[in-house]
Amino acid sequence: MAPNFAVMNTRLFTAFAAASFLWSSCANPSDQVKSQEEQMALQAVQSTELPIIAFMAESHDFGTINEGQVVDTEFKFTNTGDAPLIISAAQGSCGCTIPEYPKEPIAPGEEGRILVSFNSEGKPNQQSKTVTLTTNAVPSTKVLSITANVTPKSK
Repeated sequence: MAPNFAVMNTRLFTAFAAASFLWSSCANPSDQVKSQEEQMALQAVQSTELPIIAFMAESHDFGTINEGQVVDTEFKFTNTGDAPLIISAAQGSCGCTIPEYPKEPIAPGEEGRILVSFNSEGKPNQQSKTVTLTTNAVPSTKVLSITANVTPKSK
């Protein structure tokens, strides 16, 4: 019986495709990571040395303030880990909440500060806002919160 080249070619192609898929799925996982945040998290997990962000307090209550007042608070933290801490972003939950954060790496054992400014203009009554930090620590995000009871302007 003569060999059937069409069947042999189909089997050879299928075997080649399966081998290619298996080879690519075993490639270095960091080659497949797309975002900077995912890349930092992957590096942190693969490393035995990790930064750890430890805050003295993760929330602040401004108490009662008058509408239109701009108030500030500082969140102090220490890198208690074994690797430099990098804060790549800090995002307020609303345009009235503006965070400032260190752009340089924080060495192990060093302290840093996140300054948060809250503008109460147009924000009467009880207010709760957050600031989300993106870091190279595990987990990669940390949420800080602020609250205030804003006395409305008299009409």
